[in-house]
Amino acid sequence: MDLGISNRVAIITGAAGGLGFETARVLAEEGVRVVLSDTDDSAVKQRAEELGADCCTHVGDLTRQADADELARCALERFGTIDIVVHTAGITGAKGEPLEMSDSDFEATWQANLMSSVRIARATFPAMRERGWGRFVCVSSENAVQPYWDEVVYNVSKAGLSAFVKNLSYGEAKHGILCNTVAPAFIESPMTDGMMHQRSDNLGVSFQQAVESFLDEERPGIALERRGQAHEVAGLIALLVSERGSFINGANLRVDGGAVMSVQN
Repeated sequence: MDLGISNRVAIITGAAGGLGFETARVLAEEGVRVVLSDTDDSAVKQRAEELGADCCTHVGDLTRQADADELARCALERFGTIDIVVHTAGITGAKGEPLEMSDSDFEATWQANLMSSVRIARATFPAMRERGWGRFVCVSSENAVQPYWDEVVYNVSKAGLSAFVKNLSYGEAKHGILCNTVAPAFIESPMTDGMMHQRSDNLGVSFQQAVESFLDEERPGIALERRGQAHEVAGLIALLVSERGSFINGANLRVDGGAVMSVQN
């Protein structure tokens, strides 16, 4: 299927991670020119080498507006425009009893997961508005609509992110910019690997046993009984940023294997 985005320019944040890189790979296969952004210089450069496509890299911390602005300049200087932004960067943050989380616990996750998206939107939307065409996709989470009690700082940051993107979708449509979120659940990634290694250590079981027990005890809605794969999310993102997804705006699309056990989003 031709997605109609050959020669478009995409910024991918969190591009050294599994989901960010897989999204970049899928888009590159569609002829998209990509800017890979992450905080780890060597990792993102290695990803660019693996991609072997028409791409460039940027190293920055999107909790700072100056770095988001520099990322936009990087894309414009290399490719002359910005058409697509896929924001996958984020953190899980501290876990535990909600009222025992400190102000700094909340603030760190808020800055990384919500305010980073605000900053990248500020930096990139002027270029997309000028062309009258754009796609903005942020990776939210099942936690935005099905919060887990010990993940409160993550829950509220992702709920805020989803609300922010929905809010953007109303005003930016007149500029030809479609804004959506994708909400994965328990995708195989460095983030969930870290969670499962910690669970393995805490329970004194193997990594695989930690995954299986987590699915059984914490994610009973995932009837597939496995973690999702990055490519299973990247395919949906590719649709959202394409011409084929031109009537999808303000949506929160779940790729959760059934983890959210309700009909409503």
